[in-house]
Amino acid sequence: MATIATSGTDIARRAGRKRESGLSHAVPALLLIILFFVTPVLGLLLRSVTEPQLGLQNYAELIGSGTYVRIFANTFLVAGVVTALSVVIGYPVAWALAVMPRHWSQLVFAIIILSMWTNLLARTYAWMVLLQRTGVINKTLMGLGLIDQPLALVNNLVGVTIGMTYIMLPFVILPLVGVLRSIDPAILRAGALCGANRLQCFTHILLPLSLPGVAAGALMVFVMALGYYVTPALLGGTANMMLAEMIAQFVQSLVNWGMGGAAAFVLLVVTLLLYAVQLRFFGANRIG
Repeated sequence: MATIATSGTDIARRAGRKRESGLSHAVPALLLIILFFVTPVLGLLLRSVTEPQLGLQNYAELIGSGTYVRIFANTFLVAGVVTALSVVIGYPVAWALAVMPRHWSQLVFAIIILSMWTNLLARTYAWMVLLQRTGVINKTLMGLGLIDQPLALVNNLVGVTIGMTYIMLPFVILPLVGVLRSIDPAILRAGALCGANRLQCFTHILLPLSLPGVAAGALMVFVMALGYYVTPALLGGTANMMLAEMIAQFVQSLVNWGMGGAAAFVLLVVTLLLYAVQLRFFGANRIG
């Protein structure tokens, strides 16, 4: 009995030392998070309730002003549409990457990664050239006789949606490819042997099993779209301002740190709530 007790004590000590070692390894990361994330966020929060005077007047103005509410609505509308389009377009691309021969899959995957590494400004300006009234898209449509007048594809929400969907697509495709490759093809064959057609195999087997990847990609795209700045600023214009542009205008042009901090903190709270909802329904392990 004494030997068993001594062995149990040794195991407990070793476990305690491992925990302490793990905490010591995490200290640098925690310090970086506190220094570069928590501290600036707290600074913004303090400015949002202390400038120009102590109180919640900045938040009341954000909620009570029709202009600011319309900007919030534009932001959530564009983010939702971009997320939906990215999932609808990205899912078949991810499925093709998961089932096509390895050498072709590697080639397409390399093209997708290369598009992510291309400078964001260069990609956005390329879309400006393509979408303008005298651009390639309008000229092609007019040459085919499909339209009589050039379409307005820039300086509106249409151009913003097109440009952001193109930029966000890889962030849906990448997590989906990993999830789809992990699904055993034998499950789909078993469903077919049981009498399910292709649509039923997709809706009852493939889609439910791939939902964690869809949720991870959709959340990533939606959160990034909420705070996106460059593409909406270049393709959208002032008439279709989004939240990130409004925050930049408050801070850079109006030097109103109180309103800018309030808008930024609202955006952060919405992001954290969305992440909490996803964790509630899918869990951290399935999302990872």
